[in-house]
Amino acid sequence: MQLVLLLVMDGNFYTDNLRNAKATDEYILKGDRLELFEPHFTFHGFRFVKLENFPGKPDLNTVTGIVIHSEMPPTGSFVCSDSLINQLQHNIQWGQRDNFLDIPTDCPQRDERLGWTGDAQVFAPTAAFNFDVAPFFTKWLLDVAADQLPNGKVPDVIPDVRQGRGSSTAWADVCIIVPWTIYQVYGDKRILQNQYSSMKAWVEYMHSRAGDDNLWTGDEHFGDWLAYASTDSDYPGATTDKDLIATGYYAYSTGLLAQIAQIIGNTEDAKKYKELASNIKDAFHTEFITPAGRLVSNTQTAYSLALIFGMMPENLITKAAGYLAEDVRKMEHLTTGFVGTPLLCKALSDNGYDDLAFMLLMRKEYPSWLYPVTMGATTIWERWDGQKPDGSFQDVSMNSFNHYAYGATGQWLYQYVAGIQNDPNIPGYKHIILQPHPGGGLTSALSELKTGYGTIKSDWKVENGIMNYSCSIPPNSSATVCFDEIDKQNIVLNDLPILKNGNAKISQKNQTVKIEVGSGNYIFNLPLKVKNSKP
Repeated sequence: MQLVLLLVMDGNFYTDNLRNAKATDEYILKGDRLELFEPHFTFHGFRFVKLENFPGKPDLNTVTGIVIHSEMPPTGSFVCSDSLINQLQHNIQWGQRDNFLDIPTDCPQRDERLGWTGDAQVFAPTAAFNFDVAPFFTKWLLDVAADQLPNGKVPDVIPDVRQGRGSSTAWADVCIIVPWTIYQVYGDKRILQNQYSSMKAWVEYMHSRAGDDNLWTGDEHFGDWLAYASTDSDYPGATTDKDLIATGYYAYSTGLLAQIAQIIGNTEDAKKYKELASNIKDAFHTEFITPAGRLVSNTQTAYSLALIFGMMPENLITKAAGYLAEDVRKMEHLTTGFVGTPLLCKALSDNGYDDLAFMLLMRKEYPSWLYPVTMGATTIWERWDGQKPDGSFQDVSMNSFNHYAYGATGQWLYQYVAGIQNDPNIPGYKHIILQPHPGGGLTSALSELKTGYGTIKSDWKVENGIMNYSCSIPPNSSATVCFDEIDKQNIVLNDLPILKNGNAKISQKNQTVKIEVGSGNYIFNLPLKVKNSKP
């Protein structure tokens, strides 16, 4: 019997995009009632199995696949009233299972399966919601440090099978951003201490490339990899200046290093890198931002990066966010690649454009997160148009149907739609920020997250203009529950008007109400007013 592991699209076997990976096993049946075959020295990423020369008529019970991945217990769940978004969440989680096998591979099926650092960097926050990835990343980050070159350069692939090729911005920054993510999620600063020399070496490498003007320009970078491309002159593709991205990441990683140095008690380095980060931001302002707040690259990625990384001067944040919203309205879809996609919805939501973020989430046409779902995808695609609307495929040389990077939007589903956020000043979910955001026509969303203190639950439902919100805070934790566009006198907590609830500490600033609560279960009821974006 011959087993061929591949993809089926529209009833046809499709293997061209596997490139040189044969994905074929030959096994001679012994004739036993139940036979177990597990190939050595390889694994297969696949969706369908083709049986050739099978003696009899196979059914769904004839072959059972064995799922393999690194040990990482499930921790997070997200489900909402929209079945397509639930399938998207399913696809995100399966893409993580398939690719987290000893190293974070880019894809498990074609002749690559490499530990690309950029993919891991952008996806790490989402990964830490879905599963307990502390041991997985702790081990792999040691590999990152081991393969880092003496001059601080970080290869693009770990283990370094490409023999030192690397130092692309956003890829190599994995050595700082992922340890920081793990620290924030699990609250254990040992990972910062263990990786500090690696992080510092990378910042010093960037400093050597940028020089005294603090602009990292001229080097080869991947940029906003696989950003939206179009042949329609009315809807052009989006290309973001690579020097802008490089300098933005240089500032962001340097700023993180300053914070990390302070946390582990290295006050001298903390002061040094805080000053350097400030100088890089000043250089970024001069080089890439006009006095009117426009960026030299008028793209969704450029504005999202500048806003999320804190690169915009305070007096230009509103204008920059407006330019971002303007582009989203004009295009009516996302145009981002690997760098911009994880930042886009957060940048919109943080700046008052909730409806635009939800519009991008709910869009079903290409390009969007739900377009592959409507095409029958069960994992995340490498390209927005891996299979085009006419049924044809993208370039077979690079067209993976199991590539988790674009699944990084899962972080926004957990943090914004469901509203579960870690307090960056008190890591490890010791203090929780709960800020649910109904929108996009959704009528409910439920998320649970297992933490070191217990399970956090965030559950909202909307009916007849009223939001019912229930939440659970684990023992030895506390939370700040936030509601937008509401007056505190209209909130009911555990069947009592919140102003008559003596156990609640309440504050209100503008139209945002904050309620401080301890561990326990709470039920809030309040009239819903979905925020509309700024004009």
